[in-house]
Amino acid sequence: MKLFEATHTFFYDWSQVSAANWRKYPNANCPHVVAIDVLDRHVDPETGVLRTERLITCHQTIPGMLNRMCGGCTISYAREVSEIDPQNKVLKMTSCNLSMNHLINVTETVTYTEDPTNLSRTLFKQEARIKCGESISRFAGYIENFFIQRFRDNAAQGRKGFENVLMGQGEAA
Repeated sequence: MKLFEATHTFFYDWSQVSAANWRKYPNANCPHVVAIDVLDRHVDPETGVLRTERLITCHQTIPGMLNRMCGGCTISYAREVSEIDPQNKVLKMTSCNLSMNHLINVTETVTYTEDPTNLSRTLFKQEARIKCGESISRFAGYIENFFIQRFRDNAAQGRKGFENVLMGQGEAA
């Protein structure tokens, strides 16, 4: 199993960042994200927490060996569940891959929180766990390292794209 962690500070208040999150895709920095569909959305009447479940469609190339195991498909799907707590100023998103999950499991958690030392900033934390299944354990190191690097690259591009959305340059039409 491989782990990935990243932190970042956005120089925008939590309200701006949490609102911009819904306009993050599509953007030129993340062309691999081709569609996002809302499956469910509701507000808990007691807590005021907005819970949204989305299906994310991606187009990415993967190593030839893994591509052959998956039948040559370059379209993949992930399920994302987000919870926005406006009272405590926390946006938490958890996602997992639906495609190829018999070969590899990728679980990601992203959290945006208000910076307690400066209310005009938002703290970002990203964690991912990547684990190969038993059927490909012989190649686990190679495959997990590939996906960690892909995750690192996509995360950096995603932050750049999100900064553009926050600046008003990358909004979806």
